[in-house]
Amino acid sequence: MNAFISHFFLGLSLAAPTGPINAAQMDRGIRHGFLHAWFIGLGAMLADAIFMLLVYFGVIHFLDRTFMRTFLWLFGFFVLTYVGVETLIGAGKTQGGQRGGDESLFRTFAAGFLMSISNPMSVLFWLGIYGSVLADMIARYEALEVMVYSSTIMAGILLWDLFMALTASAFRRMLTSRLLAGISVVSGLSLIGFGLYFGWEAYRVLFG
Repeated sequence: MNAFISHFFLGLSLAAPTGPINAAQMDRGIRHGFLHAWFIGLGAMLADAIFMLLVYFGVIHFLDRTFMRTFLWLFGFFVLTYVGVETLIGAGKTQGGQRGGDESLFRTFAAGFLMSISNPMSVLFWLGIYGSVLADMIARYEALEVMVYSSTIMAGILLWDLFMALTASAFRRMLTSRLLAGISVVSGLSLIGFGLYFGWEAYRVLFG
């Protein structure tokens, strides 16, 4: 039971740090409601599951090469900057208490997936954190137990995404239109900031 709890809280700790996914969830929840905020998280979870499999099979070490790191930094720069600008453009359309929206759930899911899969910090995070945890699990447990505990990590991430979606949709009902638009602006600027940081890291990898 202690192993279940520790791996569950590891999943929470992996998802909780402030980053582009949390910012995007707040924006989607405020503009479109609970489902859109949750689908951002679900899209990011699919990327997390892919990273987990890559770590498990050792393929993720290929992503640590200079060419791949540069590609990921640049891809993350373009994706996050685009989403950030789109968020700023849509900020003025945010209305308090208004539900729904013209963005499909599939597009929201795809946005969460792209933001997470293109985030080099996710690669480093899963390589460093889950890689060391996986090595310890393989040394101590059977293959089935490793899969169960890895699933427990994902359950922690899922719970955090659900919490973020509920929080964002609650803010949407409680705040005025002006405050909601302001939060969307902050979320958009945050995404652009992360994008510019990724662009700077790509420059550093290319030109030292």
